[in-house]
Amino acid sequence: MAGTLDDRTLDRLTEETVELLQAMIRNECVNDGTIGSGHEDRSARLLRDELEGTGVDLQLFEPTPGRTSVVARYPGTDPDAPALCLMGHTDVVPVSPNGWTHDPFGGERIGDEIWGRGAVDMLNLTSSMAVAFRHIVSSGTRLPGDLVYFGVADEEAGGVHGAEVLLDTEWDALRCDYVLTEFGGLSLGPSNDRTLLVTTAEKGLGWRRIKVKGHPAHGSAPLGADNALVTAAEVVRRLADYAPKARLDEFWAQRILALDLGEDLTARLLDPGAVEEAILDMGPGRARHHACCHTTFSPNVIEGGVKTNVIPDEVTIEVDIRTLPGESDADVDEHLRTALGDALMRKVEVEIIHSDPASSSPIDTPLWDALTASMGVAYPDTRIIPSIVTGGTDSRFFRKKGAVAYGAGLLSPEIDTNEFFKRFHGHDERIDVASLRLTTKLWLDVVDRLWD
Repeated sequence: MAGTLDDRTLDRLTEETVELLQAMIRNECVNDGTIGSGHEDRSARLLRDELEGTGVDLQLFEPTPGRTSVVARYPGTDPDAPALCLMGHTDVVPVSPNGWTHDPFGGERIGDEIWGRGAVDMLNLTSSMAVAFRHIVSSGTRLPGDLVYFGVADEEAGGVHGAEVLLDTEWDALRCDYVLTEFGGLSLGPSNDRTLLVTTAEKGLGWRRIKVKGHPAHGSAPLGADNALVTAAEVVRRLADYAPKARLDEFWAQRILALDLGEDLTARLLDPGAVEEAILDMGPGRARHHACCHTTFSPNVIEGGVKTNVIPDEVTIEVDIRTLPGESDADVDEHLRTALGDALMRKVEVEIIHSDPASSSPIDTPLWDALTASMGVAYPDTRIIPSIVTGGTDSRFFRKKGAVAYGAGLLSPEIDTNEFFKRFHGHDERIDVASLRLTTKLWLDVVDRLWD
């Protein structure tokens, strides 16, 4: 099937991916974390319409009004063969339109790029997976194992209205052994010694809501007041200044060795006593590398105060905490005590927003072999290494069910690594058509190889 895919057919499938990606961008499924946001039913029904007529079992699941996910299953011929799920989320994060060169929800094709929120994270994969799935089914090719397509809601806010609840309540519909999802396929290093990263692990989520208490009073007489906002400012400052030590594991070592940074900087980055200063010398992208070997704390939301002349008695701070493998809720609590100190901790209440430990999948699997062989078609003589991703994905829910999950995809070699990462949740998000072509073919190649 994919192994003998001619250029004309691949051109057609690439254009189908482009058109579906544009339509999904225009659906504007913006998830701001509130129950009423997302509106993923728009793209769930779009995907259902795209897959209807293939004869597969299609189901829509709506655990929360408007937060719809679509599941399509193509049965295999051997009930004992492993099942593969292609999973892409349909929601996107909010935008600041003034920072964009083009309409963030226009889905415009400008030159060889598709512009819009979600083009990178991750509607490019969601659309290419749907096109590949439809092509496989429409071709009449029978596979030994089941092939599942999962267009899932609410990934950008923790999966509460998506993968988390559906894997608990609808596992029979989603049952699988292997999962391919975001993010992977970015090439690192010089052109004569490239390395491709495949996500096999991800950091944990330790999101916390910190309520800072004070006492209300008149704003005209602030001397000695117990102003919750002033206390909150100190909480934010201490979290921003907090610097837990680096942990250098095998993921870190593989990543650094793949970057071709020179003998001296590489040695310092692998030295626990020198790594902190060495990271600062990495230049563009250093924040991303720093996050790969540190538990991170980012206070991103603050709410409080009622009126200009009223001293606030409560302020709420939401903190994005990403934990390293092996860290628990107790470790997060200890980090917060260390960062804030005992006196400040007594003035706050800490509430868990999301708590999921870091997760990983082994690489001694048939899926890893099929995936790396397929990536090698586009990038011959390239090293492919497992990697940890600093953001969260819905892979963790499948891993809890015992499934093996990898973040994959393929990006064209023309893409600049540092520029590309700025597009995640940033301004001017876009993806080139060459990468859409490579990724669409990748899914077909993997399916060809998996059950051989």
